Amino acid sequence: MPKIAIITDTDASLSAELAQQYNIRQVPITIHFGEESYTTGMDINDKQLFEIIDRKNKLPTTAAPPPAAFAKAYEEAFNEGADEIICICISSAMSATYTAAVNACEFFEGKKIHVIDSLTLSMAQGFMAIAASQAAQEGASSEEIIALIDSMRERLHIYGALTTLKYLAMSGRVGKLAAGMASTLDIKPILRSQNGKLEMLEKIRTDKKALNRVRDLCVEAVNSKPIEKAAIIHVNNLEGAARMQELLQAAIPDLKDVLIAEFTAGLAVHTGSGLVGVVLMTAE
Repeated sequence: MPKIAIITDTDASLSAELAQQYNIRQVPITIHFGEESYTTGMDINDKQLFEIIDRKNKLPTTAAPPPAAFAKAYEEAFNEGADEIICICISSAMSATYTAAVNACEFFEGKKIHVIDSLTLSMAQGFMAIAASQAAQEGASSEEIIALIDSMRERLHIYGALTTLKYLAMSGRVGKLAAGMASTLDIKPILRSQNGKLEMLEKIRTDKKALNRVRDLCVEAVNSKPIEKAAIIHVNNLEGAARMQELLQAAIPDLKDVLIAEFTAGLAVHTGSGLVGVVLMTAE
């Protein structure tokens, strides 16, 4: 039985503890404030990220890992006895990470490396990596694991609410005047993952109504199907995450084992502090 190693990137929102528990190797996204660089999951988290942003009053840039970073992860996995590797990347529509992971395979001619475009992000991608690791430990073949990942895509649902447009205004994606008006009117954008991208779905007034709307969208999306996996993701908003969990579990009484996870710095840069989101995966 071949030993299959699972690799992902830190946009999968997996904590170091979860990654260690499931023996998942993570290739980090880097954050750049001019000449200062930080490595997601190593020397920067969501709290530290926005402390720097607020101090500098400037957003950083993010960078996909270079092929060399994936090559290092592949080499370490093979050196530790892996016969094959499955690498699950953030959606190629949102990042060059997938391309870098594919390009790194050129250094390993004759080795079996399967690079998967998750077509999603955050804990939806993280759940894929966890499921792949569990299947590998149970003796599944790489073909079976890839088929499992493929089956998960249509069953994963992501919705979220932003509490502020301040950081989108800093990025230029929303004009400062529009952001100021939205702040005055207490407008909260609702996001969803669709077609490999994170996009704005609608706008709701007040935090309370926004979380209620996310709950309603989740209930509609799962359509009474059993839920296999659930996570609340947030950026520096544990209180909002706890409220979201209460709303979901009241609406879906059978919902158990809800994971609370940080969005992680490589993604949080693009949404801003305060985000609260939900990732749900229904049964087949």
